Formats: sequence, C-alpha cells, structure tokens
Amino acid sequence: MGAQTTHVLWEMPALALALGYLLGSIPFGLILTRLAGAGDLRAIGSGNIGATNVLRTGRKGLAAATLLLDALKGMAAVWLGEALVPGGAVLGAAGAFFGHCYPIWLRFRGGKGVATFGGIAFAAYWPIGVIYLVVWLGVLALSRYSSVGGLAAALFAPIAASLFGRTDFGVLFIALALIVFWKHRENIGRLTRGEEPKVGRSRG
Repeated sequence: MGAQTTHVLWEMPALALALGYLLGSIPFGLILTRLAGAGDLRAIGSGNIGATNVLRTGRKGLAAATLLLDALKGMAAVWLGEALVPGGAVLGAAGAFFGHCYPIWLRFRGGKGVATFGGIAFAAYWPIGVIYLVVWLGVLALSRYSSVGGLAAALFAPIAASLFGRTDFGVLFIALALIVFWKHRENIGRLTRGEEPKVGRSRG
C-alpha cells in the first residue's frame, strides 16, 4: 500500500506536467497557416510560430485563431492539471508554457509564450487574466509594438497574482516572465536601436 501510494504521489504530478507540455507544444500557428496554404510560417517574417508572425501572412483570421488557440491550450493545461491532482494546475501551466516555447516537434524552437501565458493567467484566476489582457492590449495600442505589449503583460502577471493572493502562481509567473523576456531578447535589442517594426509592418 505504501509503495502504491508513493507511485501515485509521483506519477500524477508528472502526468500533469507531461500532458501540459504536450498540449502546449501543439504549434497552432504553423498548422493553421499550412492548412490555409499560406506556406511554412518559419520561413515568413521573424520565423516565429506565434500570432504576430501569422499576421504577416496577411491572414488576420488565422492570426486571431492562432492567438485564441494558443491561449486556450494554456487554459486547458491548467484545468487538466488541477483535475488530475491537487495543486496540479501549476504543473500543467508550467508544462504548457515550456511546451509552447520549446516544442520537441520543432527542435525546441517555439513561440514566445505571450498568448499561452495569458491563457494560463485566466485559468489561474480570471481577474489576473483580465489585468494581463488589459495591460497587453493597452500597451500595444499605445506603443504599436507587439513585443512591448507582451513584455508589459508578462511583467504585470506576477504582480497581479500577488495582489490576488495566488502566491502559488505568482512564483511560477516570475519564472515565466523571465522566459518571455529571454525569448524577446532580439526584440529588446531592436527596440533599443530603434529598429523594431510596429504592428502592421514587416518582421518582429
């Protein structure tokens, strides 16, 4: 009985993490653009598989669908993780985010995590998600830089989690925000040089 309990204690959290990773690693942007005949997304614009680069194909509907699906997979991973084991929501969230940013199917070259982070924030506690969305879209509207909006939202996520008492997600969100900044390091470099294109223009 003791050995069986030990197996459950290890297996269920591991399953929450693994399933979260598998969900997160689904490259919706790449799949949708190929199905629509828009070519290989990795050969377009920045080569990123996220919604911003999908927009560079000229297919606004595909970009919106990519954004929504990337967010939904983060939400689904949180809910699935919590259903599998108490506290598994954080594991599912971590798995989904890493799966999106570093998918094994694409040699670990994935997206930058902003939409998936947003979905995780909503699933963690919807007011956190609302703050994330408002900051993201607000800064994007003011700056016209997709990268600046995403970075600002990632920065505010752990603050919002702390304000609402979700310290479990707050610690995770700090780690995720650091990864978002790392994934945007080229964008940050272009911003400092004044070379970052605004939304609706080439590259990014």
